[in-house]
Amino acid sequence: MPHTLPPLPYAYDALSPVLSEAAMRLHHEKHHKAYVDNLNKALALHPDYAAVPVEELLRNLEQLPENLRTPIRNHGGGHANHSLYWQVMAPPGSVDLPPSLKRELESAFGDLEAFRARFAETGAKLFGSGWAWLTVDATGALEILGLPNQDSPLSTGRTPLLLVDVWEHAYYPDYQNRRPDWLQAWWEIVDWEAVADRLDQARPAQSPSGEVRASRQAGLEASR
Repeated sequence: MPHTLPPLPYAYDALSPVLSEAAMRLHHEKHHKAYVDNLNKALALHPDYAAVPVEELLRNLEQLPENLRTPIRNHGGGHANHSLYWQVMAPPGSVDLPPSLKRELESAFGDLEAFRARFAETGAKLFGSGWAWLTVDATGALEILGLPNQDSPLSTGRTPLLLVDVWEHAYYPDYQNRRPDWLQAWWEIVDWEAVADRLDQARPAQSPSGEVRASRQAGLEASR
C-alpha cells in the first residue's frame, strides 16, 4: 500500500481541553484512515501513480487520467489536508507566535487581530464542509481561502501554511453545532513555529522571511 496513516506528533489527549482524546481518536483513526484506505483503492487501478507523493498528484490534478481526478481530489485531498493539519497544531499555549511571522501577518492583513477575525470568519461562513486556509502564492503573497470538502490549495498553485477543519466530524464531539466557538478555541493549539517554518520553506532565500531563517540557522551553528 503506497500511502499510510501518519502517526500523530503528540498524544491523543495532548490537545485537551480544546480537543478531547475521544474526538482526536475518532478523527485520526477513523476519518483520516478512511481517506488513506480509499486513496489506496483508487491508486490500485492506476499503478503508475501509486508511488507519486499525494501532494504532487494534487498539484497536477488536471494532468491525471480523468477517472482518477475525483478520487485524488477527494481522498488524496483528505489525506494531504489531514496530514498537514496534525503538523500545525500543538498542546494548548505551548508555542508562541514568532515575531517574524507576526510582522508578515500584520503586513498582509493590517494587524494580528484583523487576520484572526478574517480567518475565523472564513471558516464560520464556509457552507457545509471544508477548510479555512492561510496560503502563500508564487509571488510570496499571503492569502486566506475557504475551500469546500477536501479541495487543496495545491491544486491552484498555492502553498498551504495553516488550515482549520470545519467538517462536522472535526468539532462536533466537543462543540456540537457551535462552529464559531470551535474556531475561537482552536487558536490555542496553533503551532505557530510550524507555520513560520512552512513560510520560510516556501519563500526564496532572499525574502524577508528567508533572511530570518538564515539568521536563525547562523545562530544555531554558532551555538554548537
